[in-house]
Amino acid sequence: MLNRYPLWKNLLILFVVVLGLLYSAPNLYPDDEAILINNENLEMSEADVAQVETALEAAQIDFFGVEIDANSMQVRLNGVEDQFRAKTTIEESLTDDYIVALNLAPTTPGWMQAIGAGKMNLGLDLQGGVHFLMEVDMDAAIERRMADNLSNVRSILREQRIRTRGINLVDNTHLELRFANAQDRSSARSELLDNFPDLQFQNREANDLYTLDMRLTQDIVLQIQRDTLQANRTTLLNRVDALGVAEPTVQQQGSDRIVVELPGVQDPAQAIRILQRIATLEFHLEAELGAPRSSYENYQTPDGLLVDVDNDVILQGDRISSVRSTLDQNGMPQVQINLDAQGGNQINRVTRENVGRNMDILLIETKSRTINSLDEGGNEVEEIEFYEEKRLISHATIRTALPRTFVITGLTAREANDLSLLISSGSLAAPMTIVEQSVIGPSMGRENLEAGFRGVQIASALVVLFMFAYYRLFGLAANAALIMNILLIFSVMSLIGATLTLPGIVGIVLTVGMAVDANVLIFTRIREELGNGISPQQAIDAGYNRAFTTILDANLTTFLVAVVLFTIGTGPVKGFAVTLMIGIATSMFTAIVGTRAIVNLIYGGRTVQALSIGKYAKAAPANS
Repeated sequence: MLNRYPLWKNLLILFVVVLGLLYSAPNLYPDDEAILINNENLEMSEADVAQVETALEAAQIDFFGVEIDANSMQVRLNGVEDQFRAKTTIEESLTDDYIVALNLAPTTPGWMQAIGAGKMNLGLDLQGGVHFLMEVDMDAAIERRMADNLSNVRSILREQRIRTRGINLVDNTHLELRFANAQDRSSARSELLDNFPDLQFQNREANDLYTLDMRLTQDIVLQIQRDTLQANRTTLLNRVDALGVAEPTVQQQGSDRIVVELPGVQDPAQAIRILQRIATLEFHLEAELGAPRSSYENYQTPDGLLVDVDNDVILQGDRISSVRSTLDQNGMPQVQINLDAQGGNQINRVTRENVGRNMDILLIETKSRTINSLDEGGNEVEEIEFYEEKRLISHATIRTALPRTFVITGLTAREANDLSLLISSGSLAAPMTIVEQSVIGPSMGRENLEAGFRGVQIASALVVLFMFAYYRLFGLAANAALIMNILLIFSVMSLIGATLTLPGIVGIVLTVGMAVDANVLIFTRIREELGNGISPQQAIDAGYNRAFTTILDANLTTFLVAVVLFTIGTGPVKGFAVTLMIGIATSMFTAIVGTRAIVNLIYGGRTVQALSIGKYAKAAPANS
C-alpha cells in the first residue's frame, strides 16, 4: 500500500526522536561556577577540604557541593562574583603546590550522566576563556642537543686518552675540535663517527692546528624542530588536564608556534604557570675525590646524604623516549626509563667505563610564580618570574653497563608514580614564550551564546511561518521535522563531545535552510504531480521518490566541502565544518524520512481526494 511505513520503520524513527530528546536535554541545565583545586604530588584529604571550607567561611563566601577526587577538589559557588573572590581566598590559604583555577561544573542529573548524556562543549567565543599564541624557542632546543653532544665528545675523548688543544661550541650547530697533529684528529674522528650519526664531520688545518668540525645537517636541524614542536604540543595537551578544561584547543601554527585556547579558564596567570612549566632529567657521575670545587655541585639525597655531583652531563632528558612506573619482582616500586638509540649508546658507554662509580640523576623543574614589580610609571604590576628547582632523585652505584632500557629503584610508590607522570606528561622539549594573549570574559561569551541562539530562533521562526503559510499541512510536517533536526544536531554534538562555536551556530542556521530546501523540492514535486492529474497518494509517493536524487546530490556536494574545511581549517573554520557535517546528515534524515513518516500518518492507508499543500497549477487539457 502506498505511503505506509512498516511498523519497524515507524518504531525506528520514534526511537531516534526519543534519543534526540534525551541526549539534547542536558543542554537545558546551566553549569555552576566552581573552583578546581589540583595537586600533582599529593592526594586530596579531608584536611584539605576542611582548610578550604574554613577559609571560605571566614571570608563569608557562600559555597556548596564540595567534591573530592584523588588529586583534585571542586567547590561549587553561587555566581561569578563569588567565584573570583573564592579563588583569591583559596590561593591565600594554600601553598604554591596547589593549582587553583576557575571552572564550570555541570549540573546534569546523575542518571543522564550514567547513560553518557552531557552538555555540548562550548568554544572560547561562547564560554569565555583564554587564548595564547606560544612560540617555541627552537634555538634553545638545538643548543640543548649540541650541549649534550659537547659533553659526550669530551667524555669519549677522555676515556680514549686522545688529547686535544681545545673543544669549542662555535654556534648552535657547530662543534670545533683542535688537535696538535693529524694522527690524534684521525683517531678522534674514528671514535666519534659511530656515536654521532646526526653530525657531519670535516677536516681542516689552520694556524698550525689540525681541526675537526662537527656540524648538524640542515635535515637534522629541521627534524629536531619538528620533533620539538610535536613534543611540546603533546605536553601542553597533557598539562591542561590540571586546569579542568573540557575541550581545549592546542594546534600547531607555522613552524615554531602553538595556539592554545582554554574555554572556561579565566585566569591567564594560572594557565601560564602550568603551561610553561619545564621538567626534565639529567644524568651525572658523582665527582671524584679531590676534584676541583668548581667542577661539582652539592645535592642532598632523599635519605639526607650530601653528595658531590659532577657538573658534566652524561645524558640529557631529551634522550628519554618513554617512562613508566612499574613494580619489580619483589613488588617494590621502580621507574622504567627507555632511551632513544643515541641515548642508549651514550649511557652504555659511560656506565661500561665507570663500573663501581656512583651515578646521580637530577630532576630539574623550571617553574613560574607571580611577583609584584614596578613599571616605568612607578605603578605596581604583576609579572611572571621563572625559577629552577633541582632535586637529586637517585644516587646509585653502577654495577654493570646499562642498556637502552633500565630502571630507577629506591623510590616510594608515590615518588615513582609522580616521577613517571611528571616526565611523561610534564616535560617540555624546549622553552616557550607567549607572543599573544587574550581573555574573553564569561559575560561576553554568554552574550555571544545568547546572540547566536537568538539568530537560530529568529531564522527558525521565519521558516516555520513561511512553510505553514505556503504549504499548509505539509508545511506543519516540515516544521515538525525542522525542530527534530535541531534537536538531533544538539544531541549528536553532545554525544560525540564536539565543541560548539559561534561559527558553528552559523553552520546550524545554514543546515536549517538546507533542510527546508529539501522539503521545498519534495513539496514542489508533489504539486507538479498533482497538476499533472495523478491521484494524491501517487503524487506523494512520486514527489518523495523523484526528489530524492536531487536532494542527495546537493547535500553530498556540500558535505564534501565541509569535510575539506574540517581537514585543512583551524579553530572557527573547524567549528563551522563540524556543525555543517552533522547538520547535513540529520537534515537528510528529517527532511526525507521524518516528514514522510508524518505525511504517511496523516494521509497513508486511506482514500484522499485532496492534499493540504497550497495552490498548484493544473495541467492544461490536451487538444483533441
